[in-house]
Amino acid sequence: MPMLRTALSDFIALIFPRTCLACEQALSRGEQHICTTCRTALPYTDYHLLAPAENPLAPRFWGRVPVEQVLSYLRFLRRGRVQHLLHQLKYRGQSEVGVALGKMYGQELASSGNLADIDLVVPVPLHRRKLAKRGYNQADAFAEGLAASLQVPWSAQALRRNSYTSTQTKKNRAERWENVANVFEVTEPAAVTGKHVLVVDDVLTTGATLEACAQQLLQAGAARVSIATIACA
Repeated sequence: MPMLRTALSDFIALIFPRTCLACEQALSRGEQHICTTCRTALPYTDYHLLAPAENPLAPRFWGRVPVEQVLSYLRFLRRGRVQHLLHQLKYRGQSEVGVALGKMYGQELASSGNLADIDLVVPVPLHRRKLAKRGYNQADAFAEGLAASLQVPWSAQALRRNSYTSTQTKKNRAERWENVANVFEVTEPAAVTGKHVLVVDDVLTTGATLEACAQQLLQAGAARVSIATIACA
């Protein structure tokens, strides 16, 4: 039976070849979502191996909101593998790549002992209109994978986006902050009170959205907040 299943899988792969979501080359047997070549070549930040004071992402939040740690798995490079991965995740329905990246990063964080005291992972929420249009929240997928590797719970309900906001893409930092100020609400204060909460999203740019989420969580009683994203720009 195992040989039959392997032969059937090989036949299906021949007719419907699975491709790497980063480079679109065919995946080899045993590879999932991202090929071995891309896993080796992805631009990892390794910021989780640095002392917090040496982390170049931390200054983005200094004087704005007290966050414990700010981490990103990959560096965002235009027209590169990471941009392609994020495009697949965000617009092509490939939510499984978010889970896979979350698991990969979570394993590295767990091995390094970083974020060992996280109590809860909370993804940045989408407004219900955007969620209905897209069908899923890409941050949920990353949160699911991270939580699995860190062996902690995650919640897509703890934080809610009350207002539908325009895209942040072409806004400067002040405009981004104005766009998201007061649009988030903690719906389950008991779930975050006294906890070290890890807020996660796909990309960290100016940090305005993550800052707004962190402020709401701290005001609702979270003891500490840290941030993790798939990539940083």
